[in-house]
Formats: sequence, structure tokens, C-alpha cells
Amino acid sequence: MILLIAGTSDARDLGLQIKARGFSQIATVVSPNAAKEWRDAEISVRVGRLTAEKMKDIIAQNQITAIVDASHPFADEASINAIAAAKHCGIPYIRFERESVRINNPSISYVDSYQEAAELAAGKKGVVFLTTGSKTLPVFADKLLPLPDVRMIIRLLPQKENLETCERLHIPQKNIVAMQGPFTKEFNKALFALYKTTVMITKESGKVGSLEEKLTAALELGIDAIIIKRPTVDYGTVYWTFEDVIHHLKGVEREGNHD
Repeated sequence: MILLIAGTSDARDLGLQIKARGFSQIATVVSPNAAKEWRDAEISVRVGRLTAEKMKDIIAQNQITAIVDASHPFADEASINAIAAAKHCGIPYIRFERESVRINNPSISYVDSYQEAAELAAGKKGVVFLTTGSKTLPVFADKLLPLPDVRMIIRLLPQKENLETCERLHIPQKNIVAMQGPFTKEFNKALFALYKTTVMITKESGKVGSLEEKLTAALELGIDAIIIKRPTVDYGTVYWTFEDVIHHLKGVEREGNHD
């Protein structure tokens, strides 16, 4: 049995490939909404954030032989918990990492943290379009909202808790774009132009995370882009293709049969 740390579209695609190769698995996702697609694919799924201790319990109760971590590149806490649980239980930890996108352009600034991104945007002023989600929204609200020469536009998932976060931070409704992606380059351009965007902030979420569509849209409109680099995690075993992950799982399976 494989424990798949999931929650993204490419993680689900990987889960389907794992199922097609005959492996049984349990997938973990954060939200009930994300769980529906897994159940539709007849894959067992657990909902909720998992600590290392909870992962250890799942491993013990379900005779898990390996963890495949296909969580979002910025879900570093989930990865750290999975690494710790695998090490404690003596099973392999395998990281599936999204392909990166790196574009070198004078209008693009790469930063190491959300705080650094907020400070850089504050210096640029104008209309700042955030595509970084709701989790770190307070960092940007604290830095940008008080500035008279900055308007902060937020694009996030249309979920109740996200809108409640915006309300708590006193973000005007007219500055909230609650939509579910993925978004094309043309759609991004239309939104950026609509709000007269001068600075776009995003995360280095990779090709599957539609980073390219956001960057090219911004660059074609002459908009400065600030990209937050991925967290640094010592994953150990890392693969960038489904085939490599499955090849490793087959090796784990052979070792288990040999034992």
C-alpha cells in the first residue's frame, strides 16, 4: 500500500498512473472539495492536514510500504512531516517534484520570501496584483494596505474561508478576484489590464501551476513581476516524471516480495 501526499492536479494524475500499474494507495488531500475527484476515481482518500504523528498512524494501520510526496512545491510543512514519518517507520520516501519554470528578464525579480516580495512591491507602488493565495495574505496586507499609493488586488479560490480572511483584513470587495483556475495567458492579460496592474506577485509553482501563463501575460503588458522562490527542503530521493516514481515503487515492491 502506498501513501500518496496529494492535493494538486498533477498529483491526481500521478495517483491514476499508480493505480493503473496495480498499486493500492491512500491519497491525502486538505479539502473535502479536492477529495471528490479521488473518490470518483475509486481511490481511497483521507481529508485534512496531517502531522507527522498522524502519518505514522496511517502507515502502521494500513501496512504502508512507501510514501510518495506529490504535494504542492510550497507545501513544505507537509513534506517535512512526510519525511519524518517515513524515516521513523523505516519506509522509503519518494518526492515527485513539479518541473520548474525560470525566465530571465529585467522585469522579473526573484525573492526568497513573502516578506521580501511585499517589501519590494511596496517600493514599486502602483497596482499590485497578488496570485499567491490566501495563506500568506496577512503578510502582504500588513505591508501594502496602509500605503496610500498602492492598490492591492487579490486573486484567490472562491472559498468561504478565503473571503472571510479578506474581510478580517479589511480588503475591499472591489479588490478581490475570487476564481478557480487554471487561467490562460489571454485571460491573465485581460485581468491585469482591467485592474491597470503595474506589479504582479506570484510563486514559483512550476509549469503545471500555470506560472508561464502569468509571466508571459505580465511581460507582454510591461508589468513588473515578483516571483517567490520555492522553499528549500532536503527531500533526498526526488523525481520529475511519473515513470521514474513508478519505477522506484516497483523496486520497493520487489524488495518486499523478496523479504
